[in-house]
Amino acid sequence: MRDILKEINEKLDEIEEKEGVRILHAIESGSRAWGFASPDSDYDVRFVYVRRKEDYLRIDEPKDTIDWQLDEVLDINGWDLKKALKQFVRGNATLFEWSGSPIVYRTTEDWEKVRKVSEAYFSEKSAIGHYYGTAKNTYAEYLQGETVRYKKYFYALRPLLAAEYIEKYHKAPPVLFDELLKMELAPELRVAIDELLEIKKRTTEKEENPQIPEIRSFIEKELVKQKEIADTMPDDHNKDHGLLNAVFYEILS
Repeated sequence: MRDILKEINEKLDEIEEKEGVRILHAIESGSRAWGFASPDSDYDVRFVYVRRKEDYLRIDEPKDTIDWQLDEVLDINGWDLKKALKQFVRGNATLFEWSGSPIVYRTTEDWEKVRKVSEAYFSEKSAIGHYYGTAKNTYAEYLQGETVRYKKYFYALRPLLAAEYIEKYHKAPPVLFDELLKMELAPELRVAIDELLEIKKRTTEKEENPQIPEIRSFIEKELVKQKEIADTMPDDHNKDHGLLNAVFYEILS
């Protein structure tokens, strides 16, 4: 039987050796981290790495991403620390999810420093806009027919619930879908989601089933609501790079 965890860690070791980098944080992203993987879901491994100090002083700075593997089982790629810190300033919601993933393959004390500093850069406007856009695109592309792939419901439900969480608690939402379900939901929606979760355990990625009216109605109403919030919310980005510069210098030294 294939030992995926062992294989992933071997791949990460290989990346460090061949690319001459140090991996600060490596996690699972996507449906496995969100808690609604299908039996045939792949592994979306994401990592943040740092190079030698000398590499950041070159005129021809190395590429700031590493795309290592993409096949039916493993999808492995990562970002340079400098790129990651710039994305925290922009309020990149995906990067905050990497930081909060419940499935961690490896991490370091240096990454914990980054994680603590990054909290000062969480942007509600940027995150709600991101989650609204993700849900809108999923709804438009995959949830229009009489039958749909049930996994796609989660790709709309989770971001919309994440946006609601931000609106309510004013902080980065939990990555696990089950944690988002702890919020107060309409009884009929909760029943529909519970049924969807049970069906999802028995279906594959591409299998289609009839629309679920309660879930589709929630998605449609919530899209209208979150668009209005995203459009009218004031800009709350923290544009002071001081804390991030300090942690970058500390890690490089």
